[in-house]
Amino acid sequence: MKKNKWSKVVGLLVWIISISITFSSCNFTEPESIAEPCLVLYDICTEDYKVHRGELEQGQTLGAVLYLNHIDHGRIDQIVKASKGIFDFRKAKAGKKFTVLCSNDSIEKAKYFIYEMSNTDYVVFDIRDTIDVFLGQKPIEVKLRQASGQIESSLWNALINNNMSPTLVMELSSNIYAWTIDFFRIQKGDYFKIVYEEKFVEGELVGIGRVHAAMFNHANEDFYAFYFEEEEHFGDYFDDEGGALRKAFLRAPLNYSRISSSYSKRRKHPVTGRIKAHLGTDYAAPTGTPILSTANGTITEARYKRNNGNYVKVRHNSTYSTQYLHMSKIKSGIRPGVYVKQGDVIGFVGSTGLATGPHVCYRFWKNGRQVDPYKQKLPPSKPVKDENREEYNLLKDSLMTVLQSIPTDF
Repeated sequence: MKKNKWSKVVGLLVWIISISITFSSCNFTEPESIAEPCLVLYDICTEDYKVHRGELEQGQTLGAVLYLNHIDHGRIDQIVKASKGIFDFRKAKAGKKFTVLCSNDSIEKAKYFIYEMSNTDYVVFDIRDTIDVFLGQKPIEVKLRQASGQIESSLWNALINNNMSPTLVMELSSNIYAWTIDFFRIQKGDYFKIVYEEKFVEGELVGIGRVHAAMFNHANEDFYAFYFEEEEHFGDYFDDEGGALRKAFLRAPLNYSRISSSYSKRRKHPVTGRIKAHLGTDYAAPTGTPILSTANGTITEARYKRNNGNYVKVRHNSTYSTQYLHMSKIKSGIRPGVYVKQGDVIGFVGSTGLATGPHVCYRFWKNGRQVDPYKQKLPPSKPVKDENREEYNLLKDSLMTVLQSIPTDF
């Protein structure tokens, strides 16, 4: 076992249970005078400059902003050329913030120009003498948060109602539980607990970081997830027994939507009105929603049929195959013989063929016979390695204690 791996685990555990301690000096002597601290913006001391802030307006260019701050067109052209390979002026967007540091005189000519590409990343144009262009990032403060929520109508609403970032929808449904829980089937009363990172810049929440642990109670069954790095800089999620959550098949061929019709051998067809076997599961979604291959495999069919519409069939191994019907279009490059990986986009939701509205009909074969994918015990990925078990259990047990301490006030 490598020492640095142990140190990372111990470090995380200390972070989870630590209490911030502020140290102060007991022998502090106040100086006779204290100089006013310089206001530092983007790692630049601004005491010699006037500071102007703004947001890029619709149709406004960075060149126009520079010109308003007494930079002539020839100089602007030099700045654009100096930015090549670092920042593309054409990618500036309306609504983005900028700051101009101007000379502290009556002219107020721009000396520095800073454009914020995001809440964290920015580009600095030092135009005092020779032009220098460089990228920067604001300091990010990471805080560990513990939270819980209950499903009333949707996972999205449960997160919003409990003051959590809606980006956790994709994190939970696509990155953590995509192989174990079908989020199109979650029910009112299901609930979850989660331990995750929140990122702050200048006191403002700008995003989420890693989810370290989660518990999702679905249909009265607890599904645990713990993030663990088996190798340096490469980790995945495992359950409370060390089994991999990642499996050979995704639970659904879409990232988000609602389920409109589940597998049934006796269903009235929405177009013909006849009772017939419906050997698939329909996922309703807006036209154009990407359809994902639920597992690695080779394309065996990619064409149009009268009833199926545009469809793709994938052979995953000698046992399993899947099929995706009613696509608005098949993705370019998807054809028989092409190998695809789990999660690759193979087409887009539509209503071609015998369909009343945009959806994908997902069909699943085992040993040449069409079956209900949700009743299959699908092959799992590898569990935590034996040589890493002790390390994993230490981390898991500590995170489990944290999860169990999170209140569920519902």
